[in-house]
Amino acid sequence: MTTPPRSPEQRRADTLRRLETDVDAWVATAAADGTPYLVPLSFLWDGETLLISTAAGNPTARNLRANQRVRLTVGPTRDVVLIEGTAVVVDELATEVGDAFAARTGFDPRRSRDYPYFRIRPQLIQAWREVNEIAGRDLMVGGEWRV
Repeated sequence: MTTPPRSPEQRRADTLRRLETDVDAWVATAAADGTPYLVPLSFLWDGETLLISTAAGNPTARNLRANQRVRLTVGPTRDVVLIEGTAVVVDELATEVGDAFAARTGFDPRRSRDYPYFRIRPQLIQAWREVNEIAGRDLMVGGEWRV
């Protein structure tokens, strides 16, 4: 069933609501040889960046340390938010941020030294539901909101 396309302003509002309320995202990275790796991870959105954590030995952590590029999707396939960005290792995490991450995700990586945090800064955010929303799906380009 096709629904009328949303306005750009509504897409941005829906995207922000999803980032504020969803807990999990599919996170895609690539190894140095180009081998893709896709894994679901919990995240915390702070209004500008996403915070994730994964075991240091996992391919995601290794890939992000070697190549900061990352792609995430949030939401179901008929209401997807696609985010491309850059990730950096968080050397020192404020207690209140760690507490917020743990409360939001139900998982506290601080209990193990083997779970680094990564902060992802979006460079591209796209949102669409169906083919009639493909045009105009770019909500953020180059790290700047278009809407």
